[in-house]
Amino acid sequence: MRIVSLLPSATEILFALGLDREIVGVSHECDFPPRARTKPVVIHSRVPHDAAPAEIDRLVSEYVHRAKVCMPLMPRYWSLWLQT
Repeated sequence: MRIVSLLPSATEILFALGLDREIVGVSHECDFPPRARTKPVVIHSRVPHDAAPAEIDRLVSEYVHRAKVCMPLMPRYWSLWLQT
């Protein structure tokens, strides 16, 4: 099984269940347990980490209007999604 975990709480659960060897990628937010940081980060946010709430709202609205995603899959990891 190959697992890509994009939700920090799901990543924690997967590690707690002993499935860490099955995890092949995580989001930029998955940082616990510390071993989660050893997994490839497969998505990142286009919204700056330190953006104010109004700026976040403006950026997300702009991305939606332009039909763009806020957290794109990083191209070098596309193969993780396509492999069976």
